[in-house]
Amino acid sequence: MTSFDHSGLKPENTAIFLDFDGTLADFAEHPDAVSVPLPTREVLARLEKSTRGALAIVTGRPIADIDHFLAPLCLPVAGVHGLERRAAGGKRTTATVDRAKFAAMEEKLRAFTLAHPGTMVEAKSGSLALHYRQRPELAEACAAAVHEAVDGFKGLHILHGKMVIEVKSGKATKADAVAAFMGEPPFAGRVPLFAGDDVTDEDAFREIARASGISIKIGNGVTAAAFRTRDVAAFRDWLSLLADSFDSRQLTA
Repeated sequence: MTSFDHSGLKPENTAIFLDFDGTLADFAEHPDAVSVPLPTREVLARLEKSTRGALAIVTGRPIADIDHFLAPLCLPVAGVHGLERRAAGGKRTTATVDRAKFAAMEEKLRAFTLAHPGTMVEAKSGSLALHYRQRPELAEACAAAVHEAVDGFKGLHILHGKMVIEVKSGKATKADAVAAFMGEPPFAGRVPLFAGDDVTDEDAFREIARASGISIKIGNGVTAAAFRTRDVAAFRDWLSLLADSFDSRQLTA
């Protein structure tokens, strides 16, 4: 698979959906240590303008994180794998969360991290993520700890990502988030394009295929995506070229 040729895309007919970590931002040892380079943020601003707002971030992070890392941009965002969503008009929807249930699971997982330095728990709204990027040899132990913490609780979904295992409320996925955006302006009626790097993006890739859209996988690994770029840097370069193409089309229109 190779990178998709953007020359056939038009800004008025394209809806862009982008994952965040491993797609726009390089991974870091701590989730708070990532950043998006200023040139990439400027590219996103150009794409948001040329597509007339049909650009959204679809991520496992909370919406507040995305606003922080992309400031001053304020884009439509589906956060925590679709548990919370901010539409283009600013309307927000959030799934109901049993906070007592998550508090009990968090207590167990934090006990695990205390016994295993280099691992950490990230608490989100309706989600807990156990990171082990600094201790990759603990992958199986982390999986066991998560399953033990979840044992006895219903209505939860376990997601395996890159050096992270996440427990979230409900069954909502990134595919559900993309479908919801595609039912609303300014996304409705356009060709969807989704780019992501992780296992949690595969549901969205399949949704894009169902909608006859364009799916791009960043990095290695088996995927349902139709196209692939080498790494984050290569995808940022491709996104910049897409912005150039969209800008030039508008100038000549």
